[in-house]
Amino acid sequence: MTARVTLVQGDITEQHADAVVNAANSSLLGGGGVDGAIHRRGGPEILAACRRLRAGHYGKGLATGEAVATTAGKLAAAHVIHTVGPVWSATEDRSALLASCYRASLRAAAGLGARTVAFPAISTGVYRWPMADAARIAVHAVREALAAHPEVSEVRFVLFDAAAYRAFEEALAAEG
Repeated sequence: MTARVTLVQGDITEQHADAVVNAANSSLLGGGGVDGAIHRRGGPEILAACRRLRAGHYGKGLATGEAVATTAGKLAAAHVIHTVGPVWSATEDRSALLASCYRASLRAAAGLGARTVAFPAISTGVYRWPMADAARIAVHAVREALAAHPEVSEVRFVLFDAAAYRAFEEALAAEG
């Protein structure tokens, strides 16, 4: 069975999914943008779970391109998968790190038994990754990673505005 890749314009914190992906910072302790919204809407359970991670294996934080799961607290999802996207650079190609965020998140989701996964447009906010390029990398990475994770039946890109939606729509069309 081939997973469906769908697009939604809206708020990722309102998604009913097995796993919602958080564009986190390396501290795992909340921040702005998607990260702040997920922590606010999900409640203190998410922060408590992240603090436990920091007290254990992730004492120095989560590395860019990696992913780790926690409870989703009060969100309409079972889990939050936190991943740290790279900051965009005009002088250094960091696309492999951005692609790794999507692959690692899908690997974590599959390990949890998640069938539906909702992604934001990672690194396109304060990390300034150009939307069209981020969309191309995201769609390609997800399509490749889904081949290794047939248990995932739907990947949903949840995009904040119409411009982001169009960029992902064009990337999906170009990917075939």
